Amino acid sequence: MRCSIVLLMSAVVGCLAQFTESATRSLYSDVKAFRTGDVVTILIVEDAQADNRATTQNNTTTDLSAQASGSLGNNQGSAGVGIGTKNSFSGQGTTNRSESVRAKLTARITDASNLNALRIEGTRTVSINGETQTITLRGFVRFVDISPDNTVYSYQIADLVLIYNGDGVISKAQEPGLFTKFLRFLF
Repeated sequence: MRCSIVLLMSAVVGCLAQFTESATRSLYSDVKAFRTGDVVTILIVEDAQADNRATTQNNTTTDLSAQASGSLGNNQGSAGVGIGTKNSFSGQGTTNRSESVRAKLTARITDASNLNALRIEGTRTVSINGETQTITLRGFVRFVDISPDNTVYSYQIADLVLIYNGDGVISKAQEPGLFTKFLRFLF
């Protein structure tokens, strides 16, 4: 009898604990992150493209001429002086850059004192075959931008800081050697 009372009490306490966590949420609303410690999934969709073109042409021409002729007695003479300068410059430059990042990351709300701007932070580290990739994200998201499935796009995050680093064999193979680094340091 005593054992059944203990089991009944533990079932009631467990059931009440379930309702206490969601006591601040409506029974009719979706479960969305809004408190410190809640998690939200960030759908990282970043596309950046930049084109920059410049063309410069500059032509400068200066001519200075003097001509003199005359006669003195039987001698006729003529003299001529000419000075000319020409300066020409032509320059052209093109810069193209394109970047794209697609990933999913779950971030934690670190400050929920203002529902209009929830501060979020998250880090994701994946290591495969000695190659480690880390994504770090920080910023502010509005509560209204969190969708019903508890996700938010990265372009909806204010003051977004997105750091994507890779470290390992492939990353090191793409770095220049010590001699090249030394020459770049000098020049």
